[in-house]
Amino acid sequence: MALSDLIPMMADEPALVSILGRREGSIVIPEPARAITISSLVDRAERRPVVVGVPTTAEAERLVHDLAAFLGPDDVELFPAWETLPFERVSPAIDTMGRRSRVLWRLHEPERAPAVIVAPVRALVQRLGPHVGEIEPITIGVGDVADPVELIEQLVSFGYRREVQVE
Repeated sequence: MALSDLIPMMADEPALVSILGRREGSIVIPEPARAITISSLVDRAERRPVVVGVPTTAEAERLVHDLAAFLGPDDVELFPAWETLPFERVSPAIDTMGRRSRVLWRLHEPERAPAVIVAPVRALVQRLGPHVGEIEPITIGVGDVADPVELIEQLVSFGYRREVQVE
């Protein structure tokens, strides 16, 4: 029996049934039951993605790991918070920027959108830039040929600065 086979067993749980179909709502779930309960809720939800807010980044990462066991890794995304405060003169980590961008890009394509997005509360209250959804990723695969001039122009339009050498 796979873990995903447990999801239908929770289908008639009164607390889940009562929250389905509402535009917003909250439900308190003990930590050991969170992944199966949220997976069941996502399975029955008519609107996707379902956004789950948790207090900390560590809890968000744990929940993403647990949900992936029930729903599969492609249906679960972590929307991380910036590690820096707005007034600090330090840039956020590149992997954090990339993970946040990937979630936003996936939301633009319904067939690629995740079923559930898990985010620490701090990520949910942080503002997004005004044009964050307009930038498409640049994808260059092995064996692809890219025009360097066009690539440079595109990167500059994204806000990158051209430098002579990067170390």
